[in-house]
Amino acid sequence: MTSTASQPTHETMRHAMVASQLRPNAVNDPRVVTAMDRVPREAFLPAAAAEIAYRDTAVPLGHGRFQNVPIATGRLLTEAYLQPTDRVLLIGAAGGYTAAVLAQLVASVVAVESDATLAADARAALAGYPSVTVVTGPLEAGHAAGAPYDVLVIDGAVEQVPDAIVAQVRPGGRAVAGISDRGVTRLSSGRRTAGGFGLVGFADIECVPLPGFARPKTFSF
Repeated sequence: MTSTASQPTHETMRHAMVASQLRPNAVNDPRVVTAMDRVPREAFLPAAAAEIAYRDTAVPLGHGRFQNVPIATGRLLTEAYLQPTDRVLLIGAAGGYTAAVLAQLVASVVAVESDATLAADARAALAGYPSVTVVTGPLEAGHAAGAPYDVLVIDGAVEQVPDAIVAQVRPGGRAVAGISDRGVTRLSSGRRTAGGFGLVGFADIECVPLPGFARPKTFSF
């Protein structure tokens, strides 16, 4: 029988996540690495999931939702090229973890969550993060009242990025998201310009699905 004293602490597991999952997989922005090494991921998960907080897997939050895989979140934040003055729109607040990481890196975060219970949990967990505002509403609608944003972070996989969200990013602003295409999730990044908006894939990495972003079904005859 293993004694409690010999079991790894959450802090030890967090450092191991950084060393074995993030650094070897191109999460190479030192600020992102430091933030993810600092924020206690278990504090933003259900108590029953705390022991798997740092595994290389999606963590169930209930309500059909999951906390994104650490590598996916780390890669997305790295490719966002975050600046200390940035105002960020985060789509998929979940339990608040990614918002807490972002709060270490940018000026302010508006985190949108469609599930009222998860949004309430995120607000409670983020009580010590005054630069984060959690908004309850459809993920696909974003939060136009806070626009324009410098950066859009979609912390999960979507089939498309709606024009309504793109319009909330300032011209020249950056965007990162997981894009789901025929069963493959591709982490993608891009910018909004005066002429339009586009995302380019940079890594095929598993990413948790977010509700509300399905492409309209087409019919063939």
